[in-house]
Amino acid sequence: QVQLVESGGGSVQAGGSLRLSCAASGYTGSTYCLGWFRQTPGKEREGVAQIYTSTKSTDYADSVKGRFTISQSNAKNTLYLQMNSLKPEDTDMYYCAAEPGYCFSLSPTRFLYWGQGTQVTVSS
Repeated sequence: QVQLVESGGGSVQAGGSLRLSCAASGYTGSTYCLGWFRQTPGKEREGVAQIYTSTKSTDYADSVKGRFTISQSNAKNTLYLQMNSLKPEDTDMYYCAAEPGYCFSLSPTRFLYWGQGTQVTVSS
């Protein structure tokens, strides 16, 4: 059973940076697609970035390209999201997620395992 626990959220001013972490367990030795998503209450969950554990190939939403970087620790047990040049519109609850196999579309419906989320608030 894959378990995911996010941390690193908080409040920051526009233009600042945060790094989110996701401690993952239960999938060592298998290939997975790991992703970050975000959601505002009342809105659909939005894909932010994903990474394929085998090749470390990545994919980003257009809204975060050039500002956010997804990465994985060498031990493959921690997923990161480095967020730079943050904007007020990046304010959301951020979730990490995992899906066995290759990465396809950055869609939350494809992902099987989810963390509880960590709040990011960016003030202007």
